[in-house]
Amino acid sequence: MISITQIDTTAATLGPIRQTYSGNKEFPPMAQAYKQVSQVVKETGLLRRAQGFYVCVAAGIVVALTGLVTGFLLLGDSWFQLLIAAGFGLVFTQIAFLAHEAAHRQILSSGPANFRLARILAGSIGMSYSWWDSKHTRHHGNPNQVGKDPDIEVDTISFLETDAAQSRGLIRLITRRQGWLFFPLLTLEGLNLHYIGLRHLTTKKSVKGRWTELAIIAARFAILLVPVFLMLPLGMAFAFLGVQLAVFGVYMGASFAPNHKGMPIIDPSARLDFFSKQVRTSRNIRGGWWATWLMGGLNYQVEHHLFPSMPRPHLAKAREIVRDFCASNDVPYTETSLGRSYLIVIEYLNRVGLSAGADPFDCPASARFGRA
Repeated sequence: MISITQIDTTAATLGPIRQTYSGNKEFPPMAQAYKQVSQVVKETGLLRRAQGFYVCVAAGIVVALTGLVTGFLLLGDSWFQLLIAAGFGLVFTQIAFLAHEAAHRQILSSGPANFRLARILAGSIGMSYSWWDSKHTRHHGNPNQVGKDPDIEVDTISFLETDAAQSRGLIRLITRRQGWLFFPLLTLEGLNLHYIGLRHLTTKKSVKGRWTELAIIAARFAILLVPVFLMLPLGMAFAFLGVQLAVFGVYMGASFAPNHKGMPIIDPSARLDFFSKQVRTSRNIRGGWWATWLMGGLNYQVEHHLFPSMPRPHLAKAREIVRDFCASNDVPYTETSLGRSYLIVIEYLNRVGLSAGADPFDCPASARFGRA
């Protein structure tokens, strides 16, 4: 992992970056250049809405849900219901992708309409839109920047060596093996997302749309839980919910984790232009159309961070423009396979986990980020 300790045009404090980018090409002035690539993207029409595409996606989700409900009713008291539960976990994640895109104003023509849609979609899968939107907005503004990106804050998993060094007890045991435990722990992420959202809605003093979200989430749980516990034996009902939540958590985590984990970490005081910051901290996943469907467009993470309101079907064409632009400006453009990205994430988390229980003032991260 390359660590950016300070971002400006001087070479005195660039640390590891200086080894790769030397002389006057370390960080070219990208502000004006980004305006140029943005203009190309706009002129190409890649920022226009693709409502027909999203109508088809929504129709596919409705068909899938109808099939799952039909299967649930026909199977009755059968352990094959766990396959139905897994199917619900997959479909709920696809709905989460749509909520993410609506929150970025990719689907409908106006911002308020998109935000309303995002709130409804998020609530329908048991998540709080207001909690997620605040967190995700901060992430987009400062990806992988210490103290500013909530996605690298410690939450059982430590993404920074300084956090790993401060772990104690059971968390320390988990942290030291967190790379290998990452995917097993994701089976609990679905439950965690529900819990965090409800905690946000019930404890925060000022939450926009609080009662709307609570009403949607309550209706969602009633629609899901009542049939499950009425039609299935108690043990099977709990197994059904467990499988659904586990699949949802793993699918969500497996879709979001490859995009930034193991990419450069930015010092809190670093100064980096928008284009360089977004590109250097993001990783694309190869695969084309199948990866786009599987990951809801998150496979084009570089382009998504540069143009958050760009609809999913236009990201592939934007990739060609951005990749050529990066090549001509000596900006590294990271792209790898899905399997390789998981190996990178596991290796990175294991490396961070080695700092668990160490003196945080002797931790490698302190030397890397504290004084350049």
